[in-house]
Amino acid sequence: MFRAIDSGPVHYLGWEVAEVSAYGSEGFGRVDCDVLVIGGGIVGLSTAYAITRAAPGTRVVVLEKEPGPARHQTGRNSGVIHSGIYYRPGSLKARYAVRGAAEMVKFCAEYGLPHEVTGKLIVATGRDELPRLHALVQRGRENGIPVRELGPAQITEYEPGVRGLAAIHVGTTGVCDYGAVAARLAEESRADIRYGAEVTAVDRRPWGVAVRTADGAIVRGRALVNCAGLHCDRVARLAGDDPGMRIVPFRGEYYELARPELVRGLVYPVPDPAFPFLGVHLTRGIDGGVHVGPNAVPALGREGYAWSVVRPRELAGTLAWPGSWRIARRHWRYGAGELHRSVSKRAFTEAVRRLLPEVEPEDLRRAPAGVRAQAVLRDGALVDDFLIREAPRTVHVLNAPSPAATASLPIGREVARRALAHLA
Repeated sequence: MFRAIDSGPVHYLGWEVAEVSAYGSEGFGRVDCDVLVIGGGIVGLSTAYAITRAAPGTRVVVLEKEPGPARHQTGRNSGVIHSGIYYRPGSLKARYAVRGAAEMVKFCAEYGLPHEVTGKLIVATGRDELPRLHALVQRGRENGIPVRELGPAQITEYEPGVRGLAAIHVGTTGVCDYGAVAARLAEESRADIRYGAEVTAVDRRPWGVAVRTADGAIVRGRALVNCAGLHCDRVARLAGDDPGMRIVPFRGEYYELARPELVRGLVYPVPDPAFPFLGVHLTRGIDGGVHVGPNAVPALGREGYAWSVVRPRELAGTLAWPGSWRIARRHWRYGAGELHRSVSKRAFTEAVRRLLPEVEPEDLRRAPAGVRAQAVLRDGALVDDFLIREAPRTVHVLNAPSPAATASLPIGREVARRALAHLA
């Protein structure tokens, strides 16, 4: 349970109670919906979809500040349907990714959305990576994921251009268009989805929750679900809850491979378990193009998709959080390497060459970047699992980075279950 922030009883969405007394006590009790969802990314829309499936007739309103769905994390990733091999057995990430991958393939097939189960290689290029690769084999098996161990000759059978000492093949990995999935979830949910509705104030009362948007509109619901992604901690504080974490945004920069014929499918390095990022990898998307990346560098705003995008107030908030400095001290060597690859195309190319030696700098063309909403605790620990917390009449989704898109259908059901319990 959250520690509530005492906002005092004399204001209602920023207005003095005397100014709104004309509504009367019954006026505050008239609601526009049963569940009010903030955030029109894939998790928020999956939640709306799950609510209306579990409880037909439940009125759901989704408020999204952008003019359409999936404009941030959902629509700016590599489109991978993750197998769940990386995640700690028993964790929400492991359980929901394994389950979610199968459900995502089924959902795409049911609605005719572009997708493909491609499989992927995780390749060790140095001897120091072999113990970590073997640990991944064990983890995959503990998570119920079929994996096949490969030697150098077998690697080239799958990927003629890739070189490595050893690899594992994960057959359940795939690709899809998460933006298309989000749009379909929005349609099938039958929710009242209001775009261009940025939330600026939240007021929780005994009868439910009222939200004010930037245009001055008031929307009331019996329960609130916070799926605001990059802004979820801010929304939690607007609701009067102390989330105990802050979103620290990391930008992931991508290139597109000018010679996509060099890669047949998906090729990943062996990840460093001390950091939540998977490293620069190669992903053949559903359109046939090959994305290369991402790296992971600090973003200078929550929607800082380039170094030129600086949001001073957001940056100040990140720097004021003690966890930001602690994570910087703890991972400064890793971070320095990521920054170098951000400013040097040649350094980025060298990282790719570890997997694909034939690549030259001119083979890499800049592609749109994404920003990961990473929850960081006060002590500098990176939250390594999905984080869902509850407060009175409220459910907050506070950490849902990758593989949240893969896991969005089971995440949505869990959040829906909790939201509906607040209506009982």
